[in-house]
Amino acid sequence: MAKNLLEQLREMTVVVADTGDIQAIETFKPRDATTNPSLITAAAQMPQYQGIVDDTLKGARATLGAAASAAEVVTLAFDRLAVSFGLKILEIVEGRVSTEVDARLSYDTEATIAKGRDLIAQYEAAGISKERVLIKIAATWEGIQAAAVLEKEGIHTNLTLLFGLHQAIACAENGITLISPFVGRILDWYKKDTGRDSYAPAEDPGVLSVTEVYNYYKKFGYKTEVMGASFRNVGEITELAGCDLLTIAPSLLAELQSVEADLPRKLDASKAAAATIEKITVDKATFDRMHEENRMAKEKLAEGIDGFAKALEALEKLLSDRLAALEA
Repeated sequence: MAKNLLEQLREMTVVVADTGDIQAIETFKPRDATTNPSLITAAAQMPQYQGIVDDTLKGARATLGAAASAAEVVTLAFDRLAVSFGLKILEIVEGRVSTEVDARLSYDTEATIAKGRDLIAQYEAAGISKERVLIKIAATWEGIQAAAVLEKEGIHTNLTLLFGLHQAIACAENGITLISPFVGRILDWYKKDTGRDSYAPAEDPGVLSVTEVYNYYKKFGYKTEVMGASFRNVGEITELAGCDLLTIAPSLLAELQSVEADLPRKLDASKAAAATIEKITVDKATFDRMHEENRMAKEKLAEGIDGFAKALEALEKLLSDRLAALEA
């Protein structure tokens, strides 16, 4: 019997669901799931998840007491909500969930470390082992240094908003568990910058970027896993078949599941190990220089952090409005 693209992809790549929609995760049964502030904000507005939001607000009120201000309750609920969704997701997936540190801390190493520890403490208080959680941090130099500290404490991290080889190498050299290079956002930048309407999958700048990172890691034996993220179309996904992991939105998972066609492996560790690739050591000066020279990575990292920060502000407003309704 012929296999669909999703079935074949799962034979060579770990498939991860890129969503906060718990029903979608139940449908596709990925091994892992990953969320971000935009996805959590979107999920929190869905009627079927109002109970999670309300329970989180009520729990925050119970913790702080009747005398606490609404602002204090919302702040605590905000800190807990991503974990509340993560706990629901972990009831479904057998693997890990990625939970993101507040994007507004992306350039503050010490605050990121503290937030990462706090998120893990919340999971452990709920009976979840830290082995099942990836703390998601923006791949700024400061974020990578924070992740390095957390990794030494046995807290695993997922470095996100990754657009350049310099970010990837710095992550690998600091012992990061996993990185999430953003395929679709790289494509978006190049389409806007060049005025082109489209790229063939094999020429897609995001695909080429992830392929470069994958080959570099396998060539030099780094243990850091590569998880392609932020896909715009199925072609980008099939061109990265064989990548360690791919985190895919439910709509694209459904599309992969609906197509029966041969899916050849495109990324191969043994071929990468035999490739001729120059090794680069990335210290802060090198990171800063390479980041400044890579206009796409510089612009997309700043834009991504700003976008996640705005999503968090929207989530705070949503929680504030919901608390007012609950306590009216």
